Amino acid sequence: QVQLVESGGGSVQAGGSLRLSCVASGSIFSINAMGWYRQAPGKQREFVATSTSDGTINYEDSVEGRFTISIDNAKNTVYLQMNSLKFEDTAGYYCNARIRSRRGSIADYWGQGTQVTVSS
Repeated sequence: QVQLVESGGGSVQAGGSLRLSCVASGSIFSINAMGWYRQAPGKQREFVATSTSDGTINYEDSVEGRFTISIDNAKNTVYLQMNSLKFEDTAGYYCNARIRSRRGSIADYWGQGTQVTVSS
């Protein structure tokens, strides 16, 4: 039984910054990867950034250089620092984690999302 809880969303003006957090809790043995995805109204959910246990980090092209993903392993928490926000960044942001549970199974888990709204 694993839960992911996001926080840090809000409304900002273009050019502003936000820092999203996602905490994983429950029956966790290890976390193989954590990442962020977003979904704007009328669009499919899309990849934003991921960080894997071997240290590999990937960003979607439009956020490269503006967003930074980081993980605090001791706290089972992933962060997304978002700078120079643009109107087109407006979306619900969802945390994802690939987790090995204490019973041995590996599965992907999703948080409920946090809204980011950027005014132009």
